[in-house]
Amino acid sequence: MVIDSQLRIPRMVIRMHNTFVNLFAIALSLLLAVALSIASIASDADSPATVSIQVYPKAIQLNSPRDQQSLIVIATYADGSTEDVTSECTVEAHPNHLVQYLSETVIPGHNGSGELIVQYAGHQLAVPTKVSGSDSQPKIEFRNEVLQVLTKAGCNTGKCHGSATGKDGFRLSLFGYDPQGDHYRLTRELNGRRIHWNQPQKSLLLLKATGNVDHTGGGPIAENTYAHEILLQWLAEGCSNDEPATARVPKEIRVYPEQAVFSQPGGSQKLIAVARYSDGSEQDVTARAVFISNNESAASVDESGMVVSRGTGVAFVLARFDQFTSGASIIVRSGSDFQYPDAPALTRIDELVDKRLQFLHMSPSDLATDEQFLRRSSLDLVGLLPTESQYAEFVQDTSKDKRTRWINRLIDRPEFHDQWVMHWAELLQIRTNNGVSPKALRLYDQWLRTAVHRGETIDNIVKNTLAANGGTLENPATNYFQTETTPQLMAENVAQVFLGTRIQCAQCHNHPFDRWTMDDYYGFASFFSQIGYKQGEDPRELTIYNMAQGQIEHPLGKKDLKPRFLGAELPAMVDGKDYREVLADWLTSPENKSFARNIANIVWAHFMGVGIIDPVDDVRISNPATNLELLDYLAERLVEEKFELKPLIREICNSRTYQTATRRNESNKLDEKEFSHQKIRRMRAEVLLDCICQVTETTERLPGLPKGSRAVQVADGQAAHYFLTTFGRSNRSLACTCETKTSPTLSQALHLLNSETTGGKIREGATVSRWLQNGLSPHEIARQITVRCLSREPSAEELKQIDATTTKDSDPQLALEDFFWAVLNSNEFVFNH
Repeated sequence: MVIDSQLRIPRMVIRMHNTFVNLFAIALSLLLAVALSIASIASDADSPATVSIQVYPKAIQLNSPRDQQSLIVIATYADGSTEDVTSECTVEAHPNHLVQYLSETVIPGHNGSGELIVQYAGHQLAVPTKVSGSDSQPKIEFRNEVLQVLTKAGCNTGKCHGSATGKDGFRLSLFGYDPQGDHYRLTRELNGRRIHWNQPQKSLLLLKATGNVDHTGGGPIAENTYAHEILLQWLAEGCSNDEPATARVPKEIRVYPEQAVFSQPGGSQKLIAVARYSDGSEQDVTARAVFISNNESAASVDESGMVVSRGTGVAFVLARFDQFTSGASIIVRSGSDFQYPDAPALTRIDELVDKRLQFLHMSPSDLATDEQFLRRSSLDLVGLLPTESQYAEFVQDTSKDKRTRWINRLIDRPEFHDQWVMHWAELLQIRTNNGVSPKALRLYDQWLRTAVHRGETIDNIVKNTLAANGGTLENPATNYFQTETTPQLMAENVAQVFLGTRIQCAQCHNHPFDRWTMDDYYGFASFFSQIGYKQGEDPRELTIYNMAQGQIEHPLGKKDLKPRFLGAELPAMVDGKDYREVLADWLTSPENKSFARNIANIVWAHFMGVGIIDPVDDVRISNPATNLELLDYLAERLVEEKFELKPLIREICNSRTYQTATRRNESNKLDEKEFSHQKIRRMRAEVLLDCICQVTETTERLPGLPKGSRAVQVADGQAAHYFLTTFGRSNRSLACTCETKTSPTLSQALHLLNSETTGGKIREGATVSRWLQNGLSPHEIARQITVRCLSREPSAEELKQIDATTTKDSDPQLALEDFFWAVLNSNEFVFNH
C-alpha cells in the first residue's frame, strides 16, 4: 500500500506536470501567434500598399522547344515607385499542360493556347499564352542566334574582329550588319581552318571562343553556357545559312519594363528584351541582347539584363539586338521623406517640369532675385547687359507684371534678332570655304540677316535653302551647297542640323546605338544625288542646279537607291520632281515632328543651358529626352505659331522654370538635366566681348565689319580674331553644336588677366576719369561699376575695401580702375547666372 501510494503520488504529479507543460505550450504558442500577427500588421502598415501590378510581356509566344520566355512582375506603389516582385508571385498555367513555370521562366509544354494566371498581394492578371512547334526542333538560325551570340561576346566590335581590317587575320562585319558576308567568312574563307566539318567540337571557331586555343580576345564564351550550346549545335548541324525565302528577319525589339522607379538606391530590376520578326512571331532574346547603361552612377546593368540601382539619379539602359535598339528608363529616388513645395506654376511649361520633378522627388530652386533675372534675361535675349538706368527703373518698379513687360521690351529690340541670326548662321555653317568668295559670303550673311529681321520663320529659311537653285551671287541661299559638295556629307549635315540626328555611323555599318541602317543612310543621301555645279559668268559665282539625273549606289548590294525620308518604310514620290524640293517640303512639314522638336530643343537649350535632349544634335534611342512631354509641348507650340519664335521664347522666359535661381537645394544638388534650377553658364565668346565693350564704352575692330559693330554680327565663321577664338567661338566647319565652347580654360583666364581686352579697354574708354571729373565719389563710382557690370548694388564689404584702397592710394583713379579690372575678371561678370 505504501509503495502503491508512493507510486500513485508521483504519477499524479507527473500528470499534473504534463498538463501544465501542455497548457504552457498552448499559451506560449498563442502568445507567439499574437506577437507574429501584431508584427505582421505593423510590418504591413510600414510597407507601402500595392496599387497595381504589371506583368511583362503582355502576351507570350513560344514557337519551338528551344523558346523560353522570362516573366517579370512589377508592383506599383502609391508614391509611383515600383518593385520587381516576380520571385514572390504565384503563377499557374491554364490548361496546366500548356507550359511549365520554372525559375521565373515559362517553358513550352504542349501546343495550344491558354493563359498564365499571375497573383500577388491580392492582385491578379491573366497573360495570354500560345505554344506552337513544340513537337519539332528547328535548326539554329545564323542571323538571329549565331551572329547575336558573337555580338554579345564582343567578337564583332570595333576593337576586335569588327574593325575595318579585322584582327589576327579574321574580320567580321561590325555588330553583324552583313550576315551573308559573315557566314562566308566563318565557313568558306580559308576553308577548313575555322570549321572542323567532321568533328564540330574541335572547330577553331569554338576552341578560340572558349579559350581552349590561344586567342587575343581571351575566352569570351564559357563552356556549357547558352552561348556555347548555340555555337556547338550550329556547328553540329553543318553551319547552315538562313534560307532567304523563309528566314525570319528581325523588325524591332522591345525592352520590359519600359520604366522602373526605385524608391531608394540598392534595389534590383530584371529587364527582358523581346524581338518581333517579319513573320509576326515574337521571341525572348534577352540572352542574346547587349545591355548598356548611360549612367553607371545611378544604375548599372549586367549582361543578363539585371539592373542595380547605385545612387540617386536617372539612367537609360539600352538593349541592342541585331540592328535594333530599345531601352528602359531607370529612376532612382533618394529614399528620404519628400514633400513637393507649394510653388505656383506660371505657365504650362512649369506644370510639365513640376510633374517630372515631383515624380523624381526633386524640389525646384527658389526664384531668382529681380537683379539676377534682369541680368540673365538681358544676356539671353539681346546679348547685352542692362544699363544703369534700366537697372534703376526695374528694381524700383513694384508692379507684379514687370518681368513680363521687361521680356516684351527685349524681344522687340533689333539685338534680339541678331542673336538668332548668329544661331542660324552656325546651323547653316556660313563661312569662307570651298571657294566661297568674300562677296558671296557677304551676300549670304545679308540674305539671312534680312530674312530674320523681317520676321521670316526658320521653316521657310530652311525650305528656301534646301530647294535653292541659281547663282551664288544671284540667290545667296545656294551658297549652302558649297559647304559640302558630296551627297553623303550633305545628307549628314542636313540630318544633324535640321533633325538633330547623327547618321554618320550608318555610312559604313548599321548604327550600333540607334535605329539607322545603311539603307536609311544611302536612301537619305539620294536626295542630294542630282545636284549640279557649273561656273557662272562672274568668276566669283557658282551656279547650283538640278541635273534631274543620278542615283546613289548602296555599297553592299551595288544597287541604285531611290530617295527615302529618314524613318520611312518606302521611297519618296520623287518622279519628275527636284529631289531637294521634295525633301524641303517633307522636312519642314508640321507633320514632321522631328523638325519641330529639334528647333524647339535648340531654343530651349539657349535659355536653359542644356537641351531636353542634350547635345541638341544627338537625338537617338540611347540619348532620350529627359522630359518628352515637355519637348512635345514646345514643338506643338512652334507648329501652332507657324514656327514664329517669339511666342515660344516669351513663354519660356515667363516661366518659373526659366526664372529659378542657380543655387541648388538638397534634393536637386545632383541635377544637371531636369531643369530644377538654372545653370551657371559662361557667356558665349561674342556676347562676352560685346559686354566688355559695352561696360567700358569702347569699340572692337572686327573682321569685315565697320567700327561700332558687335561681335555677334561677324559674318564669317572662319574670320580670325584672337579673343573670339580663345573663348570658343564656333568656326562653323562642322555641323555640330560642340564647336561653340563655353567651358572656362586657363588660356581664357590668362587672356583676361594680362591682355588689353580688359585693362586696355578700361583706359581707352576713360569712364573712371570722366566720373571723377564729374565729381562722383569713389563710393559712387564703385557702385556705378558694380551696377553696370553685375546688375546689383555693391556689398558693404566691397565698399569697405574700396574705401581702404582709395584712402591708401595717392591716385584714386588708378585704384578704381584696378577695381573695374577686378570686376571684369570675376566669375560673376564672365558667367550668366
